[in-house]
Amino acid sequence: MEIYLPLIFLCIAFFYSAIGFGGGSSYLALLSLLITDFNEIRSTALILNVVVVGIGTLLFIRHRVFDWKEFWPFIVFSIPAAFLGAQVSFSQKIFFLILGALLILAALFMLLQSLQEQKEEGELPKFKRAGLGSSIGFLSGLVGIGGGIFLSPSLNLLRWKNARTIASLASVFILFNSLAGISGLWISGNLNLLFDRLLPLIFAVGIGGFLGSYLTNKKIKLKWIRRLTAVLVAYVGLRLILLHAFGLHI
Repeated sequence: MEIYLPLIFLCIAFFYSAIGFGGGSSYLALLSLLITDFNEIRSTALILNVVVVGIGTLLFIRHRVFDWKEFWPFIVFSIPAAFLGAQVSFSQKIFFLILGALLILAALFMLLQSLQEQKEEGELPKFKRAGLGSSIGFLSGLVGIGGGIFLSPSLNLLRWKNARTIASLASVFILFNSLAGISGLWISGNLNLLFDRLLPLIFAVGIGGFLGSYLTNKKIKLKWIRRLTAVLVAYVGLRLILLHAFGLHI
């Protein structure tokens, strides 16, 4: 399977980046099949997240979708929370059970979001943005993903701004939280990267991330990509729970 991993990761990066995500949850699940070192799995997934959403963030800024005045409460309060979450230590089994449960919940929100009709945009006070950002930031650092997979569906269900604005926020949110998570792993001595394995994956997700982000910024309707991504996220979450709780492979 390892020789096909770059191609698989390219496809994952494409689907996730098309809706403003980095793909960290699926990277974690696939890497867990090949790598025994728990910290290498988390470290690699966060690096790949940075590559994908870094490209997406640059494209959103170029197309003037990014709005710092609206985004800063989410981001500023999420960074220290993600840093602290990344330093929490627990067993690999508990880690994947928590991740699996969170992914199934996120997939449910994503499906509800895709079925929801577009309605008038609402406001979200700064203190609520700060609270949402910090709580999701902590979960992001805890499980080693950027958090956009939780933030974006929540904001869409709250009808805060349009889908492209939320996707651009998700990208930059993942970028900063992934960097904070990497810093937390490094400070705690748990950052572990094998560059022979990492470099081909960086190249692959870079291509996939660019193509997916390009589609988003071309204002192409991505409803079915959202639904397919939600199904993929649900499968990853269910697989993690069945494997690590019951030893079942699906």
